[in-house]
Amino acid sequence: MAYYFASDVHLGLDYRGADSRERERRFVHWLETIRGDCEGLFLAGDVFDFWFEYRRVVPKGFVRTLGKLAEFCDAGIPVHFFVGNHDLWVGDYFEREVGMKVHLEPSVFELYGRKIWIAHGDGVGKSGDWRYALLRAVFHSRFLRRVFSSVLHPNVMMRFGQWWSSHNRHGRKEGVAHRFRGEEEPIVRFGRIYIAEHPETAYLVCGHIHTPIVHRLSDRSSVAVLGEWIEHPVYGRLGEDGVLELLEW
Repeated sequence: MAYYFASDVHLGLDYRGADSRERERRFVHWLETIRGDCEGLFLAGDVFDFWFEYRRVVPKGFVRTLGKLAEFCDAGIPVHFFVGNHDLWVGDYFEREVGMKVHLEPSVFELYGRKIWIAHGDGVGKSGDWRYALLRAVFHSRFLRRVFSSVLHPNVMMRFGQWWSSHNRHGRKEGVAHRFRGEEEPIVRFGRIYIAEHPETAYLVCGHIHTPIVHRLSDRSSVAVLGEWIEHPVYGRLGEDGVLELLEW
């Protein structure tokens, strides 16, 4: 038995000729493969490249993924969905229709006797970056969400959102992965402060950076970045021995 982790699937993004539908089939196949020994599934954000949920309208597509996740929930397998910076505008659809538990903030779990801190990772450790903080506050504003959903037709909002989500990736020569900066990485700086106050924490698990790595913070604590599914699909597996490993799919 094991707990599984994934992030940054970015369903809906067609990138460098890679079809989102094919990525979805690969992701759903992975879900089916792990189902037999999965005690819990943690999706650490940006599963969708764009998600904006109206009261009675949700984005078109993703039926294979949502259906498979609903099967997990119906079978009693907990599925935890952490909002990312691309799919943060969720309402009650995931919880009411699919059965997932939606997390808007970082959360801590005890799994196989290990304390695990989980979040998407955007904004973590960037307290001094006021520009990023301002942009993040705008996108997390419930007031602006209500304004957009009241004023903009879904077709307009979906088209704009999909353009905004994908425009900064096209033309990148280095691909979608970011260069991991070691001790200078914001999540690592945050992690060192966090484990000083919570030394019992075994792992801080996040996505967002798109670079899969387990970075040691101390003898008993590590930061685990889950990677991405656009170019090089990677997932996390926490076995009964309490060790989290990153595996290619």
